[in-house]
Amino acid sequence: MLFGVATFPTDYAIHPAELGPALEERGFESLWVAEHSHIPSSRRSPWPGGDELPRHYYAAVDPFVALSMVAAVTTELKLATGIALVPQRDPIQLAKEVASLDRLSNGRFLFGVGGGWNAEEMADHGTEDFEGRWKLMRERIEAMKTLWDDTLEEAEYHGDLVNFDACKVWPKPAQQPHPPIHVGGGFPHGVRRAIRYGNGWVPIGGRDGDLVAAAADARQMVAEAGGDPEAFEVSIYSAPTDPGELERFAAGGIDRAIFALGSLPRDETLVALDSLVTARDAVASS
Repeated sequence: MLFGVATFPTDYAIHPAELGPALEERGFESLWVAEHSHIPSSRRSPWPGGDELPRHYYAAVDPFVALSMVAAVTTELKLATGIALVPQRDPIQLAKEVASLDRLSNGRFLFGVGGGWNAEEMADHGTEDFEGRWKLMRERIEAMKTLWDDTLEEAEYHGDLVNFDACKVWPKPAQQPHPPIHVGGGFPHGVRRAIRYGNGWVPIGGRDGDLVAAAADARQMVAEAGGDPEAFEVSIYSAPTDPGELERFAAGGIDRAIFALGSLPRDETLVALDSLVTARDAVASS
């Protein structure tokens, strides 16, 4: 089982250019950074995590800027969005950002995607049909796949919600046909979306019941859809640090445990990372 770390990079937390090497030195496989462009003050949409919304939700720096800083000072660490809010991003520009980061990092990008929970935030970006965001996300990802395909001299896409004529766009991602797409969301809907246009599923720990059982069910769904269940990755976002639970995840076929890291200053971050190393190594040595 692989081990990653997820965080909200902010202006008051450790700098991404310091965090990346600290993770790589400690042997973590990946860094996943969250995204929110802003949080409307009306706060009409309930936060799934509770009543009090933490500050880092509206203080996060842009994920692609943060990951670019990390890419420049690391060589092996995978760079992931965890997750990118596709329904509130222009697909042509997002495709350019993904391809640029993957190309300049020598193929280290993992594209974590999701539909989001904040309807007001999305509406400010022009996506006013909150219930229709899933179809919009699918079409935008399908469109981006055409833009990334290095076998096509020109790319075009014609859907109900996304539509553009033939165009030329480079660079293409280093990973072909595209970087791995990891789809966030609950079971079973998140799995169905991942099967349709992704390469893996990223549920949040503690929100979907027994995730080992859900992972087995997900792979069965992949097989029934004609896919390869062994190639379909299941990554647990905000994974527990309890060694016993992590051992159960590893034995149950979970591919990646992604630990949550708070938006902390440098020294506190390094202490927290060492604690996560202890939890990880307790599993690796068992």
